[in-house]
Amino acid sequence: MARQASKIAGYLSRNLCSSSSIFSSQSRHFAAAPAPPPAVFVDKNTRVICQGITGKNGTFHTEQAIEYGTKMVRVKAALNKQSKTRLIGPNCPGIIKPGECKIGIMPGYIHKPGRIGIVSRSGTLTYEAVYQTTAVGLGQSTCVGIGGDPFNGTNFVDCITKFLDDPQTEGIVLIGEIGGTAEEDAAALIKESKTEKPVVAFIAGLTAPPGRRMGHAGAIVSGGKGTAQDKIKTLREAGVTVVESPAKIGAAMYDVFQQRGLLN
Repeated sequence: MARQASKIAGYLSRNLCSSSSIFSSQSRHFAAAPAPPPAVFVDKNTRVICQGITGKNGTFHTEQAIEYGTKMVRVKAALNKQSKTRLIGPNCPGIIKPGECKIGIMPGYIHKPGRIGIVSRSGTLTYEAVYQTTAVGLGQSTCVGIGGDPFNGTNFVDCITKFLDDPQTEGIVLIGEIGGTAEEDAAALIKESKTEKPVVAFIAGLTAPPGRRMGHAGAIVSGGKGTAQDKIKTLREAGVTVVESPAKIGAAMYDVFQQRGLLN
């Protein structure tokens, strides 16, 4: 533990922005022309506090975030300045704006700045959607892993609302799973918005028997509600393209872009 703490202290002294220089320079900048807030929660100007980084994994992922370009700040000064907090998770890979800011444990190198906003209850399937949208040349605007717990800080509606308003996001990928009504809530928002942005979705757990918990705490069908079939039906009624295999996410989005003349 002492060795890890020493390593972190040395690493942060070389790479962390000092709180005094951050806030003094930001205050001068804001006085002249306030920077706009990030369209979908984070961007290259977002200042980040990382808590609990003395262990091996915490150190590794903090180093990865700093090397990616994420602006880490010292805790005391940041807490004195903050006005509000957004919780993403728990039990999720985090959030990333490719090429600008990475907060979490996702592998940054598979992400490519682009046109698709991704929001997912599954960490691993988030990476799959990222890889596929990168492979077909569409890339990602922002990717948010909201986690699979039944109670989370940021949900599908929060993210999709931001994606619908974000000019950098031209298409949306939604990855859901059995249990709860989060996907149905997202479908209602999409339908009500009458958005022209294409939305592709995948729902995990199609073959799960009723009452069986599938990995995530929220992925359980109870009382006849939360089945994959119901979620797929509701999403399709909202105009969403639903694929039955995660391997088809990227190709499906590319096809929709092609059909609508959105490729350039």
